[in-house]
Amino acid sequence: MEQEILDIVFTYLRAFLVGGGICLVAQIIINFTNLTAGKILVYFMLAGVVLTALGIYQPLVEFGGAGATVPISGFGYLLANGAIKGAEKGIFYAITGSLSAASAGVTAAVVFAFIMALIFRSRTKPN
Repeated sequence: MEQEILDIVFTYLRAFLVGGGICLVAQIIINFTNLTAGKILVYFMLAGVVLTALGIYQPLVEFGGAGATVPISGFGYLLANGAIKGAEKGIFYAITGSLSAASAGVTAAVVFAFIMALIFRSRTKPN
């Protein structure tokens, strides 16, 4: 029982450290560059793709769990991982593998965004 609690605590701690580290890098980029939020998101997603292709992101996911898969770099990891697994079957599957790997997350985002759009009304932010 005590060992199970320690395992859970260390799982959360590793996720916090990895996810917090990714957010720390993003915050440093925001503070010291003039990059827009959109560009930073794209760069982090592409970093997830590149790090997955180089075999660096998988050990990070194994160590940090949700701390590595929840940030936007985890979406890049998901796309690249799907493409790599699909490429084992052929070139067509390399293209569709990333789409099928990310389909559940993208579908959920679209559905929840639609529901929120029905519930709330958008307004211009006052200056």
